[in-house]
Amino acid sequence: MAELDQTAFARDLVADVLATAEAEHSTTPETFTRRVLEDLEQAGIVSNTFTAYHKSHGVEVHGYGWNESTDSLDLFVTDFRLSPLEEKLTKALSESLFRRLLTFVRRCEKGLRQHIDESSDVYDMCSTVEKAIAEVQHIRLFLFTNCVSTSPAPAPTELDGIPVTYETWDLRRIHRHASSGTLSEPIVVTFAPPLTCLAAPSTEPDYSVVLAVTPGQLLAELYGEHGPRLLELNVRSFLQARGSVNRGIRATLLDAPGRFLAYNNGITATASQVDFVHDGDGRPVGISRVHGLQIVNGGQTTASLHHAWKRDKADLSQVRVQMKLSVVDPERLAEIVPKISEYSNTQNKVTLVDFSSNHEYHVAIQRITRTLWAPALDGSGQETHWFYERARGQYADDLAKRSSAQQRQFRLLWPTRQKFTKSDLAKFVHSWEQLPHLVSRGAQKNFGEFMIRLQSNLPHVDTRYCQRLVAKAILFKAVDRVAAAHGAGSHKSLVTTYTVARLSQAVDRRIDLDRIWREQQVSAVLESALHELCPKVMTAVTTPLRGNHVGEWAKQIGCWDAVSRVRWVVPAALAAELADLPLQDVAVANDGGVPTGDVAEVLEVSPEEWTAIERWAKETRSLEPWQRQLASTVGRRLAAGEEIGEAQAAQAIHVRNEAMRVGFSPAYDV
Repeated sequence: MAELDQTAFARDLVADVLATAEAEHSTTPETFTRRVLEDLEQAGIVSNTFTAYHKSHGVEVHGYGWNESTDSLDLFVTDFRLSPLEEKLTKALSESLFRRLLTFVRRCEKGLRQHIDESSDVYDMCSTVEKAIAEVQHIRLFLFTNCVSTSPAPAPTELDGIPVTYETWDLRRIHRHASSGTLSEPIVVTFAPPLTCLAAPSTEPDYSVVLAVTPGQLLAELYGEHGPRLLELNVRSFLQARGSVNRGIRATLLDAPGRFLAYNNGITATASQVDFVHDGDGRPVGISRVHGLQIVNGGQTTASLHHAWKRDKADLSQVRVQMKLSVVDPERLAEIVPKISEYSNTQNKVTLVDFSSNHEYHVAIQRITRTLWAPALDGSGQETHWFYERARGQYADDLAKRSSAQQRQFRLLWPTRQKFTKSDLAKFVHSWEQLPHLVSRGAQKNFGEFMIRLQSNLPHVDTRYCQRLVAKAILFKAVDRVAAAHGAGSHKSLVTTYTVARLSQAVDRRIDLDRIWREQQVSAVLESALHELCPKVMTAVTTPLRGNHVGEWAKQIGCWDAVSRVRWVVPAALAAELADLPLQDVAVANDGGVPTGDVAEVLEVSPEEWTAIERWAKETRSLEPWQRQLASTVGRRLAAGEEIGEAQAAQAIHVRNEAMRVGFSPAYDV
């Protein structure tokens, strides 16, 4: 890492945090915390994060997270400096901040929430932490700082028998990941004693295969330590490893652990380097260490081993798992790993190539946006580009390749405010498509759902599509500023996505995105309407039903049901600006131009049956109100010959399946 690069990064980071904090009317530590957490969540290191600041005698905390995959409670504390290059994070301060976090946990355990205003974000945080302490298997304490730390994080400890680990994310670590193109540090595993293996001959210099049998206990512990990070290159880890244990795997682990090797297909893994133990003839016969371990097929097996070990207290001492380990040159990971995962997962139509940065959809958006000139906003005539970061770190890499003078020109043509990532894209699109509950589940989970939907309804990516995509980004950012102005605080991200969704619903997706692209901003009329709509949405989002916390409430379809019923009349001035027809993305047709996926399944059901579902549900009260309404809407649109969108079709199929599960029959009064 070049010192000059780190210096420039530190200065840019402070400038960016200061500008964002001012725009969002928040503090710099809060803004810095959210920025780091967004990166960590996208990398799968944390999930379900919530920011709230509390400080009292001996206590300081900036937020928490509850990682369902690893049953861990995460607490965050931040040390942000305006002059990070002139100061260091000392060992004494680091230990003090970690002690403050741990004291916060102890006080929550003793009922700290009773002394906190129930309407505050801190109360929600204290309540959740108090509940989590009785359930989690692991506590992780994170210290975020934009200074350089002078000491490593403390060694692991325990709190009432619960393991406690400590992580410091300082300037060097944050910069290293921002400039390397990947957030997660490579996972290194040491085998003691070495793992017996069979190395297969290879004719390619940058690729080889090793076969081995791995202890099940080791895999369970690895998943407990690294969670989804171990499965980052495995699309199925995102789609299937959600805390549930495969019944067949669980039954074998509990009833016949010694037969697991015979019954299970094993795992397929990749590594960037393997350290071998050799015999007297120089042949590799054992694995002593693996660098950059990733499981690309077998995520369900790995997660199930962990859950059976932790939740069922299963004895894994007799469990063995076969492993095919592919050693791949790091420079060829993007090329080879998707194919390994695709061909290893033939039993599932969702493949890694659809989830990776190399998917044709993402490649097309990058290609077009790189050459797409955005009209000048300030009247200067200086057109710019929007930078789509298809792979993490592309912007920093492109910048680093240039001289100082070229970097200034680059920033002029590609301003950082016009950079967006894959997770941002999924957030913009899902908000517009009225799926705010998915967005509220976090960047990683939302992106996974986005790729699933993309699989069955791939849009045609051309210049117009990319222009409208950027317009959705501009709209989302405008709503985000409005939400900040109305005091959304730590709930701003939730309020923003729900406001965009409610607006899209109210105008039937007839916002003139082409005009937003041409003007590179929303109109004064639209902004005025947003100021009227946003507070109404915020009230619905921050008033959860049935005792839920706001963060959990926003993840539920019931929250969208409540927001979709918020009373709001489109102002006449905005109505005059709307397009004549809803703006729909053009899908890539199959060979016969016939609808596929959920849309095709919806079309197979008659309009009369959809209407019958609505009547039956109303009479029996067997479905939620929003589900009855959706069935009625689909029936009406089909009867009128109108198109059904993919998102709506997916929800409709879910409603029909649920109706049939609880007693509806297609023969009902059709």
